[in-house]
Amino acid sequence: MALSILNNIPSMAAQNQLSITSSSLQTTLFRLSSGSRINSGADDAAGLAIADGLRANVSALTQSSRNATDGIGKLQVADGALAQVSNLLNRAVTLATEASTGTVGTGQRDALQAEFDQIRQEIDRIGTDTTFNGDKVFQQSGTTSDTNSYTGATAGLHVGDALADGLTLNILDTNTGKTLALTTSSDTVGSLMAKVQAASGNPAGANYVNVTASLDSTGHLVISDNNKDHSIQVTGTVDGGFTASTVPVGGSLSVYLSDGKTGGNLTTNIGTVSANYYSLNGLSLSGTDGTNASTALTAINNAVQNVAGQRGTIGAGINRLQSASAVMSNQVQNLSAAEDGIRSADIAKEVANMTKYTILNQTGISALAQANQMQQSVLKLLQ
Repeated sequence: MALSILNNIPSMAAQNQLSITSSSLQTTLFRLSSGSRINSGADDAAGLAIADGLRANVSALTQSSRNATDGIGKLQVADGALAQVSNLLNRAVTLATEASTGTVGTGQRDALQAEFDQIRQEIDRIGTDTTFNGDKVFQQSGTTSDTNSYTGATAGLHVGDALADGLTLNILDTNTGKTLALTTSSDTVGSLMAKVQAASGNPAGANYVNVTASLDSTGHLVISDNNKDHSIQVTGTVDGGFTASTVPVGGSLSVYLSDGKTGGNLTTNIGTVSANYYSLNGLSLSGTDGTNASTALTAINNAVQNVAGQRGTIGAGINRLQSASAVMSNQVQNLSAAEDGIRSADIAKEVANMTKYTILNQTGISALAQANQMQQSVLKLLQ
């Protein structure tokens, strides 16, 4: 090979290889210091896209699991409150049973009535004051009430939207204190007339020969009586007997669960807690005999069953959220393992690479030094 001083080809080759070795050594050191095989998109573009997608799934599922845990907490608060309501109702059963017997006098029944009144007030307080994270548990927040008096040719309450929002239409007979509750449009149209008659204590057909109930095209409830100057007559009082209002019937716990790509709400109904909702208002344990108390006992037992049904619904919701949380925890574990397999560095392999590239880097520097020394041999020809 001819001697040349214009280009030092061996040196250029050594420099090129040393650059490759240094780059590989730098990549290995990055992986060892970060623990990640992918530190930039250049390391593995496809792997980075998959790993980031899996990480997003894990983040969404982790938060969804927390959402489920919070939901379980709220439902447990509701269940605990209803457990106390059940205890109160059991005491009311005892009072009503005691007041029904003939060995109890009028004054004693009045005393039993006083305790029963306190029980009703406490049930109302539980329904109103039980909160979770600042929100009422047993009542929808932000609902509005609307009251109309059914007088005139037609009188209506816009119940279409109210019923869709989970509200109950209560029709109150202000002359008797009795209330009937309507919860669906079909109930409103199909059986309102009979319920009005039953609530007022009038037999079928008496004063209600042509009473009709329907929803008009705008969703208004229309009640009319074609035989009584188009007004409703209640226990001999024309006009002013019935009022209607929409009231909250409890809320619904909606827990959002997602894996980052698809999601949805798990919803559990939480019914109302109030003496009115359980039809306890207007009940009396007083009187010269136990007739009133016997009647009240039936209503109280119905309330006990109502509470049991509410607790069953809430318990089912707790179980469902617990199952969802367990499934999501399993998903988080498996998706994290999948992401780890893509993203994490193989430490044993990288240590071996570091040793190799460190040695190659040192030998490359030595080779470059030797290549630079080769040019100096030309000077011997000039001596």
